[in-house]
Amino acid sequence: MNKAEVLKEIIEQRRSIFPKDYTDAEISQEVIDEILHSATLAPNHKRTKPWRFKIFKGEEKAKLASEMQAIYKATQPEQLFLEKKYNDIGFKINKANVVVSIVVNFSGMVPEWEEIAATSMAVQNMYLSCTANHIGCYWSSPKIVDYLKESLTIEENQKCLGLFYMGKI
Repeated sequence: MNKAEVLKEIIEQRRSIFPKDYTDAEISQEVIDEILHSATLAPNHKRTKPWRFKIFKGEEKAKLASEMQAIYKATQPEQLFLEKKYNDIGFKINKANVVVSIVVNFSGMVPEWEEIAATSMAVQNMYLSCTANHIGCYWSSPKIVDYLKESLTIEENQKCLGLFYMGKI
């Protein structure tokens, strides 16, 4: 198979695969590094490299799950609070082997939409690298990520666009 055929096959196989379908097997650090490196190869105007990723594994991932559950509970009016959604937040994060926060850094050198587009392309590269490595993944952008500003040390010129879940399938 030539490179174009391999690439076409990977693109065709790319899917969002959710944590409920992940196994308990660990993703090697080498594969995680490869996935993140592929993200940095995304095109970006004026080489601003607007993406900022933070990796959550082990204890940090468990803290993220607890924090997001607490945020959901604190921000939902009592009549709209759903116990199932609260539990699902923790389940998804804990079931994933790795969770990556996706943050865009607005440089001021190019329009904000270009920085968001470049960051989105970086995430697409991560999706394709996951597919090539038989890693399930998906990008989630719940509204509560807006409240992660402090724990992700998000600066004024940055915005969290969501979380990228990864797990062996």
